[in-house]
Amino acid sequence: MKTVSLVLGSGGARGLAHIGVIAELERRDYEIASISGCSMGALIGGIYAAGKLDPFADWVKGINKLEIVNLLDVAWQSDGLVKGDKIIDKLVDLVGDQQIEDLPIAFTAVATDIVGGGEVWLSKGRLFDAIRASISLPLFFTPVKRRDALLIDGGCLNPVPIAPTLADDTDLTIAVNLNGQPRGEVEPKKRPKRQDSSSVVANWFRDLIDDLTGSRPNEAGRDWDAYDVANQAFDAMQSSIARQKMAAYPPDIDIEVPRDACRTLEFDRADEMIEMGRERMSNALDALND
Repeated sequence: MKTVSLVLGSGGARGLAHIGVIAELERRDYEIASISGCSMGALIGGIYAAGKLDPFADWVKGINKLEIVNLLDVAWQSDGLVKGDKIIDKLVDLVGDQQIEDLPIAFTAVATDIVGGGEVWLSKGRLFDAIRASISLPLFFTPVKRRDALLIDGGCLNPVPIAPTLADDTDLTIAVNLNGQPRGEVEPKKRPKRQDSSSVVANWFRDLIDDLTGSRPNEAGRDWDAYDVANQAFDAMQSSIARQKMAAYPPDIDIEVPRDACRTLEFDRADEMIEMGRERMSNALDALND
């Protein structure tokens, strides 16, 4: 049985592809010996390391847009819109409140310290504290305070965190990059102009909720606004950094998911994204064994 160091990248709901990647590796009897992940990669990787990926997958496959909205506990703070407590509490209910040191698989979650300006590798302590720090998408989630650090999404500095696995004694390093080349042009949805004078951030959040609930008109042909610009800028930034990181630390297998495969919070497309991950992992293993 070959052993694997698995690197799971950031990318919002596209990270559901990680479930398919893991399922295919298990189906072919590869042993995942260590996991390094950031943002959604940290969430999926941590839940798998805790032995609870199947219950999580069953739950997320059944989730709808209204349930996603109900998990967003609005903070309306200057440093973020969503507290994240409801999401983490739901995950703890599914997985249990575990310590990273007690997991049967070595696990590292990567976050970004905006005070010190560097990466933070979280490999000890409460699992969901590490995950919450790693998924803290700027402007969306409130940052996490940790001693003298203020932690946000690990994808800001390292969307495919290979470096934590470099000392591993495994047969293969497999990296899953969720910020691959897009399949087509990103076409924002047409949105009616806001008539009120409330803040740009408040409008950004309402537009996000419109996307989730499907209440926004679907015609093309409008100018991009703050919501679209923020999403596309972050994805483009992560894509560029991911290419640099993998050039510096090339994995044995690189799985690439297009960055326009789905939008950041489209978790209701779980079946589609899981199958994409499984298929791409399968093709990569077939090519490796040819």
